[in-house]
Amino acid sequence: MIKLLFLLVGIYSISINAQRDSPEYIEAAEYQASENEKFSTVETTILTKKDFKKFKALDFYPINLKCRVEAKFVRTPNEPPFKMTTTTDRLVDKIKYGKLHFEIDGKKLQLNLYQSVPPMEDPEYIDYLFLPFTDLSGGEGSYAGGRFLDARIPKGATMIIDFNKAYNPYCAYNSRYSCEIPPLENHLEVRIEAGVKDFGKH
Repeated sequence: MIKLLFLLVGIYSISINAQRDSPEYIEAAEYQASENEKFSTVETTILTKKDFKKFKALDFYPINLKCRVEAKFVRTPNEPPFKMTTTTDRLVDKIKYGKLHFEIDGKKLQLNLYQSVPPMEDPEYIDYLFLPFTDLSGGEGSYAGGRFLDARIPKGATMIIDFNKAYNPYCAYNSRYSCEIPPLENHLEVRIEAGVKDFGKH
């Protein structure tokens, strides 16, 4: 029994080390490091002066490649524009651009992708899509108002969703910002324990 236990521990350790050496893991780790650099730099931080003085690092869930999934992308043409609500009276013109179908731990899930109306003119963001979501970890580890993911218009019928890159809206850190509220249709009935956690709650 003891030998079996040591064998299982060894296999687990090898699996974890292999995951940490993978390009996907390294990419997520580099993203999180860049976020910390942005928050800890005077010129780029969005933190209040009070929070900036004591800031050390954002609190992320451990990188979990199970939360990096390949989704089926379905374009939704001819959708009417709508007003996306925000944390203030501001309304943002959006259009549903497409839908993503994927699975996590065998559970079938879906999320809508949104595009600004009109689309951004900056060449760097001309193919940018907005992916806001809420999940069952909201208010219990993650920010209750939901989190965001950045996306680009896919060239094919699939898209990678990496929840390890999920970030909080600016208003989670500073009340002077107005942030989009994820539509109810983008709520996931699972706990997404990946990406950034709620700020100042841990």
